[in-house]
This record gives sequence, structure tokens and C-alpha cells, in this order.
Amino acid sequence: MAHFLEIALGGILIHLYQAIGLGSAEASKQVTAVSGALSWEVIVVVALILFFLLVRATLSVEKPNPAQQVAEMVHESIGGLGEQIIGHDYPRFQAFVTCIFLFVLLNNLLGLIPGISTPTGQPYVPLGLAALTFLYYNLHGIRVHGFKYIKQFLGPLPALAPLMCPIEIVSHLARVMSLTIRLYANMFASDLLMLVWFSIIPLAVPAAFLGLHFFVSIIQAFVFMLLTMIYLTMAVSEEH
Repeated sequence: MAHFLEIALGGILIHLYQAIGLGSAEASKQVTAVSGALSWEVIVVVALILFFLLVRATLSVEKPNPAQQVAEMVHESIGGLGEQIIGHDYPRFQAFVTCIFLFVLLNNLLGLIPGISTPTGQPYVPLGLAALTFLYYNLHGIRVHGFKYIKQFLGPLPALAPLMCPIEIVSHLARVMSLTIRLYANMFASDLLMLVWFSIIPLAVPAAFLGLHFFVSIIQAFVFMLLTMIYLTMAVSEEH
């Protein structure tokens, strides 16, 4: 399935590259990398949808199955954290932050499978997630505060607004860069370490780096979700 998606998406991307005048061999390599990551992202999305459909179809109060237990554990853990950080309005955002966490986590863990490059080890995947998060928390800030949301970009005093506005805009855009670089750099480094050690010593030592990759995958997914919650809290806080 992944190979089929890679071929299909790669063909589409090649046509797009050619349309803008990029038909070189280097562009083809980039298309291959992009289509490969996109293929696994699509598979992750489909897997998550099927998992939650299964949970929904087999809900049971008396005898919850393992899938339901896992879903409830994730829901309660993220919900508890969201309530602490965001406050009483956290249920509105729980679906988004849960999807962000699971999507990042599963894409990170794909790097444990031999022959698969971690999708989040490609810079455009974390960038897309960071841009989506940026749009999401700003839209909710506007939803909650309306036109007053712009006040957080103007500083505490009107006289400082011309100075504070550019600084605040750059600060918010830097969040996209921070989310992107943090996730990309950690997963790329983890992939590179495993590749190097497996090429040198194919057994015991690389197994330790598989464990490290697993640990880093969980931590980075959690950090991405945590920062998303923090940005949401700052955007919808009534202090603006």
C-alpha cells in the first residue's frame, strides 16, 4: 500500500514540479522523499480513523476490549493534562491535541521499522504540523476575543504599540520555527544514529539506539502536544 501511494503521490508531485519549471534530477529525488513521507502519513491517518471506528463500534461499559481501554487511557491522560493547562474549556480542544499527539507519535515510531525513514525526520512534515497548530490557536484566539485579540500584539501601553507589534509578530512566527526544528532535528538525528550504528555493528549496540529512538519518539510527541496546549492557553486566556 505504501509503495502504491508513493508512486501515485510521486507522479502528482512530479507534474507539479514540472509545472513550475523544476524537472531536474535533484527535484526528482526531492519528490521521491516527499511522496514517501506523505504515503506513510496517509497510512497513519487511515489507521487512526479505523482504530477509532473500531472503538466506537465496540464500546462496552461492562467488558471494554483492549482497543477501548487504550483509547480511554489516552483520552483520560490527555484530558487531565489539558484541564490543568487550558482550564475548564479544555474539552473543546481535546480532539485536536489528541490527534496531534497520536499522529506525531505514530509517524515517529515508523522509524523503528527497518527500511522506513521516519516521516517526521523530513522537515516539511513538522513544518506542516507547526503551521496547522499556528492557524488553529490563532483562530481560536480570534473566536474567543474577536477584534480584541489583536491587543496581545500591541503591548501593555498604546505608546509602545509601534515597537511591540513587530516583536510580537516575530515571536509568534518563531513558534512555528521552534515546533518545526525541535521535532525535525530530534527525529533526523535519531534516524541518523541508527543508520550509522547499524552499518557498523548490526546487532547488540544498535538495539540500544532502537530503544533510544522509541523514547525520543514519545518525548517529542508529548512536547509537541504540550506546546500546542500552552499556545492555546495563551490565545484564549481571558487576560488579553
